[in-house]
Amino acid sequence: MNDPIADMLTRIRNSQLRGKATVETPASKLRARVLDVLADEGYIRGYEATTGKDGHPALNIELKYYEGTPVIRELKRVSKPGRRVYVGSSDIPVVRQGLGVSIVSTPRGVMSDANARSQNVGGEVLCTVF
Repeated sequence: MNDPIADMLTRIRNSQLRGKATVETPASKLRARVLDVLADEGYIRGYEATTGKDGHPALNIELKYYEGTPVIRELKRVSKPGRRVYVGSSDIPVVRQGLGVSIVSTPRGVMSDANARSQNVGGEVLCTVF
């Protein structure tokens, strides 16, 4: 697998289209940090570390719905393996005029766009969520 973050985002997107309550993805520290930001911003209920069906570590993500529709309307990967997108703190993209969130990997860890701007750090824009 070349892009584990894109794989996780696609699993979340597909599970929400099918109306699933939970989705399982292979575990990694970066995936867990991205899920921390999604949980802090209120896009997912939470996640827990488990052991997958194949015996490898996995993350079980609890998806969030409001009146039967998914809370996450749009989930896009910005920085890809073929084209990395790095920005300074003043150039972090604003998603849907502040209604969405950009998830940024900075030297101080993975954080939302608002946190990165307040701490005056830039980094790699991993994805945008609306």
